[in-house]
Amino acid sequence: MNEMDDEAILAELGVSVTPLKDGAHTAQEERLIAGFEDILRFVETHGRVPEHGEDRDIFERLYAVRLDRLRAIPSAHALLASLDTQGLLGAKPAVVDVEELEGMDDQALLAELGIAPEDDITQLRHVRSYEDRKAAEDIANRTPCKDFERFAPLFEKAETELKKGERRALRFGRNASVEEGDFFILGGQVVYVADIGESFRTPNGETDARLRVVYGNGTESNLLLRSLQRALYKDESGRRLTAPGAGPLFRDVMERDDVENGTIYVLRSRSANPFVVEHRELIHKIGVTGGKVETRIANAANEATYLLADVDVVATYKLSNLNRTKLENLFHRLFAPVLLDLTIEDRFGRPVKPREWFLVPLPVIDEAVARIVDGSITGMVYDPQTARLVSL
Repeated sequence: MNEMDDEAILAELGVSVTPLKDGAHTAQEERLIAGFEDILRFVETHGRVPEHGEDRDIFERLYAVRLDRLRAIPSAHALLASLDTQGLLGAKPAVVDVEELEGMDDQALLAELGIAPEDDITQLRHVRSYEDRKAAEDIANRTPCKDFERFAPLFEKAETELKKGERRALRFGRNASVEEGDFFILGGQVVYVADIGESFRTPNGETDARLRVVYGNGTESNLLLRSLQRALYKDESGRRLTAPGAGPLFRDVMERDDVENGTIYVLRSRSANPFVVEHRELIHKIGVTGGKVETRIANAANEATYLLADVDVVATYKLSNLNRTKLENLFHRLFAPVLLDLTIEDRFGRPVKPREWFLVPLPVIDEAVARIVDGSITGMVYDPQTARLVSL
């Protein structure tokens, strides 16, 4: 079969034969394409083109401006023709002054599109990852909360507890937990997680869920858990309101038993005790010190509290203004079900049962510290059967 026959067959199948362009797209062209793909996603999601107007959210307004700019650039039509299956570029710009655009140089046009000059192509104005943009769009899409009277007393109570010091506002950590009934501060507003839907697996393997989130101004949104996490982490003023009665582990004012800068340390024993040898990767000592960990463990081989053996430091966590006693008690409560039940003889032959040693995997200790810092440890217990922290 000759070449003409091949082309005829392709034509019958409705497939056009277009010569391949020599070379890849330039960085500027790639950014034009990426910007247009954002607009296409918006149209696919909302069933309409992005519109101008102060009543529209910031992303829709940005996409509307970008679409007008692209419509006014002839070279963009040729570049994006294969993507423009809905004929978006054929319409006239809604508000843009075409003559003004024609008088702008390429660099100014690119700047209007959120694209930096060619010599600084890594700097994009207003451009974030798709995940970050999706998170912000979810947050922005709010509707009036029709049953806000149900939640108003909860907001008032949380505000009162915060003023009394019964709750604290703590910085939100990356991917920190979000539970039903949690309060947060996002964009200067108090946020309440009213409901968490059934969890599901995203294409990239993350676990996510749809939330019902109520805001202190009487609005609500149904956003993804991951979107809320990203928004809280990105917001410099994003905070978690700790649960009342949790007890302040980290303070703004120093008190007795507080240390200005402390370290939570996790140790693993080199003991030759048969049980320790068998479970060495699982047995950990968790402690808190206001000094150097190296100094604290320098004489470990001669101290029963360290199982009369040298130890390895497997993890440390630097913290500020922590209450050492309360923190140690919290670890003891949390991991009480797996407290190491081991009796050894000290240097004088007396039986000793060391404390602060637990049969718990290191990743679980990592999670516990993260939850302590962001305040989500309240109501959590360690389940030895699943080797996980779970809600009561």
